[in-house]
Amino acid sequence: MSKNTIYETEFNFPGQKNVYKGKVRSVYTLENDMLVMVATDRLSAFDVVMPKGIPYKGQILNQIATQMMSSTEDIVPNWLIATPDPNVAVGVACEPFKIEMVIRGYLSGHAAREYKLGKRMLCGVAMPEGMKENDKFPSPIITPATKAEMGDHDEDISKEDILSKGIVSADDYAVLEKYTYALFQRGTEIASERGLILVDTKYEFGKTKEGKIVLIDEIHTPDSSRYFYSDGYQQRQDANEPQKQLSKEFVRQWLIANNFQGLEGQKVPHMSDEYIDSVSERYIELYEHITGEHFVKADTTHINDRINRNVLNYLDSL
Repeated sequence: MSKNTIYETEFNFPGQKNVYKGKVRSVYTLENDMLVMVATDRLSAFDVVMPKGIPYKGQILNQIATQMMSSTEDIVPNWLIATPDPNVAVGVACEPFKIEMVIRGYLSGHAAREYKLGKRMLCGVAMPEGMKENDKFPSPIITPATKAEMGDHDEDISKEDILSKGIVSADDYAVLEKYTYALFQRGTEIASERGLILVDTKYEFGKTKEGKIVLIDEIHTPDSSRYFYSDGYQQRQDANEPQKQLSKEFVRQWLIANNFQGLEGQKVPHMSDEYIDSVSERYIELYEHITGEHFVKADTTHINDRINRNVLNYLDSL
């Protein structure tokens, strides 16, 4: 497998105003209200960026997000204009809302961990008694999180706090809620066609300078979502067995098994080349299941040069 990954990005595009580097993506703002978003091969877990990149991960995330944006644009407008490179999305510059809209159809992950601690309220939303891990909620719940800066942890927040602190206006929040439920419903239908269950996911939104609320960032990728295989789901629940997952959870579980959960004083365990390759292969498997398409590896010989060339050609063509 090619070991060339894109980990750091130092691009300088024409008309570039500023650069924001997130955990996985680097976002370049251009002067004509355009954003160039580069999906790197960085891997983040427990809000910590791992020291090595995962081959093809950025391409996989970018291509899943692009496909999902196009299959939901009839119900929710989004920021995307073009994808001039396998790792790049170009879209409309927006003012992002400072929260992530997390929506959960099942008691999994963070929600299950809180539930095990005896908590029955998550972000101001009541969770029913008598549930076990990976059970389906009676109806999906929205459990927002504040958007953390690089190196900080996203924090749970309730709708009431979001409104009382003025983080989002009541009118805008009503739109975010409506869009979140609609996207989750569509995502659930798409997953079901692929033999998958969309367990939980998060959406991010922004506002264009005209004041229109649009979906931004990524959607329904294995980094932002958790999937189960629907085949055998109920049997596994009835037998109290763990669910077969299609998400980044396998990385988290490996880290936990190696005594790392992003807590102070903990060191990221060594990731061997074999382990890195196995993660890359899992991501390719995720891509093929989620999209229903064969994954075609882009040429990564000179990945930074390729991205730079493709973006410049696209900008020249405008």
